[in-house]
Amino acid sequence: MRIARFTTGDEPRFGVVMGDVDDLGQPDDDTVVVELAGDPLFAGVKPTQTEHRLADVRLLAPVIPRSKVVAIGRNYAAHAAEMGHDLPEEPMMFLKPNTSVIGPGDPIIYPPQTQNLHFEGELAVVISDVARHIAPERATDVIFGYTIANDVTARDLQKKDVQFTRAKGFDSFCPLGPWIETDLDPQDFADGLAVQTYLNGDLKQDGSTKDLIFDIPTLVAHITSVMTLLPGDVILTGTPDGVGPMEVGDEVEIAIARIGSLANRVASRD
Repeated sequence: MRIARFTTGDEPRFGVVMGDVDDLGQPDDDTVVVELAGDPLFAGVKPTQTEHRLADVRLLAPVIPRSKVVAIGRNYAAHAAEMGHDLPEEPMMFLKPNTSVIGPGDPIIYPPQTQNLHFEGELAVVISDVARHIAPERATDVIFGYTIANDVTARDLQKKDVQFTRAKGFDSFCPLGPWIETDLDPQDFADGLAVQTYLNGDLKQDGSTKDLIFDIPTLVAHITSVMTLLPGDVILTGTPDGVGPMEVGDEVEIAIARIGSLANRVASRD
């Protein structure tokens, strides 16, 4: 089931995307969004009688975390190598503020404090329940579904500050979308899910979740051993190699197999 958050010009609503959508997120002409009553994370999936053509709605970030985005660094060996880092012995966590979240088509704002803004395409996990001290074998019990993220990073500030808060925390630095896929478990696929990032149509990242150093159950267990996850919290699982710079006017699109694609353009703050 694909759970979307959308608007038709008034208040945001939730809906179920019904119809054929290919792996790149391209719907057929008959795809519709059936409105849901309330927030599915708290009210459950309760369809109404109202539906809209997908082409007629504006998709928003499928979830706005009420608490936090927990991101994982250096979770692909090739990415750690390209950044000149050793492999971590345990998941390396950092936080992105919920104010960094934007949706499909929203602009990534290039702040004046940086001269080296990078894309990082990632699989994102949306949490369904209060989760504390979750064993790996119970991880799926607290996962609502999966979406796509761009862990936008001011690379020069990351190096300058020697920690990640400012470099990854600007407003607009966490695009999410296009929807949450609930009928999916990446662990079910021996070859993983393909994670690809395109910059102005050119393929830059071409990875797979099978290459995660720490798999999703391990991440959920590790994070919840440290902090409580709340419904709507998001985990970013790490990025494959191939990260690189974006400039004002560029479009970055991230496609993950069996989910769809997330596209955003880079804009100046002025």
